[in-house]
Amino acid sequence: MIKKKKILVTGAAGFIGYSLCKKLLISKNNEVIGLDNLNSYYSVKLKKERIKELNYSKNFQFFKLDLFEKKKLNTLFGKKKFDIVYNFAAQAGVRYSFENPESYINSNIIGFNNILNLIKRFKVKKFFFASSSSVYGDIGPFPKKENSRLNTLNIYSLSKLSNEIIARSFSNRSNTQIIGLRFFSIYGAWGRPDMLILKYLLAAKKKKNFELFNYGNHYRDFTYIDDAIEIVLKLSKLKISKKFDIFNICSSRPVKITEVLKIINSFKIKTKVTKKPIHAADVLKTYGDNRKVKKVVKKLKFTNYKVGVRNTVKWYKMNSHLF
Repeated sequence: MIKKKKILVTGAAGFIGYSLCKKLLISKNNEVIGLDNLNSYYSVKLKKERIKELNYSKNFQFFKLDLFEKKKLNTLFGKKKFDIVYNFAAQAGVRYSFENPESYINSNIIGFNNILNLIKRFKVKKFFFASSSSVYGDIGPFPKKENSRLNTLNIYSLSKLSNEIIARSFSNRSNTQIIGLRFFSIYGAWGRPDMLILKYLLAAKKKKNFELFNYGNHYRDFTYIDDAIEIVLKLSKLKISKKFDIFNICSSRPVKITEVLKIINSFKIKTKVTKKPIHAADVLKTYGDNRKVKKVVKKLKFTNYKVGVRNTVKWYKMNSHLF
């Protein structure tokens, strides 16, 4: 009988965490434990629906936990003896970090440190964690390589860079392989309602005004969720030589925000748009260089943003009741 691989995914009710769990559960040899605090940063209803979807698998178990509940986490780690941990739990949102910086320190730094201590104590073999393209800030040249100069502009990006520094330090004091994933603008089915595509769709549904900052002249590296998860899963299976490493998770193609809105409008979905100057939390342009991950993970293919956006809109039209 094949021994099941025991996997922990924190942030399991979040967009990327849920999507990873769903793919992991395709294999009957994976036992997946999902953690999430189900905070109200965005729709708790949507988060619960994601967990409901995952609960259809008998190989999934969910725990409502915060990363600073040390005793409960210690008990869970001691009982399950995880082979691999994916830490995707975090307080998300660059703009929100201007309003509520304390929550980023609690979740993204203190909680992250707690998980790393448990990784070391219970000798977990592999640890993957979500970083962010926001660590690059707004300094050129582009595209951004993993060794490009970093420029954190807000508490969110600072918390993500802190994660990388803390994780690198831990890798020198443990036998765990630690991999950081700098996610760029991830989008797709089951996405976050506070991000561009779903935010616009929901504004149209509710007939509300949509605020378009920098007059729509932002450029982002839109990366389809299926492509991002494929990279994470393939990295997980590889023998990477370094104990600590960082990878950009991106399509490496800058797309203007207004081009994405045009695709949504082609479905005859429109709402009133108010164009505004650039928001203090925003950067004008960001996109990454994915050649490093392509060297490690062979034969990677990336979904064209036009196809990905259309797929996302189609999914939303069938699932708008979730919002």
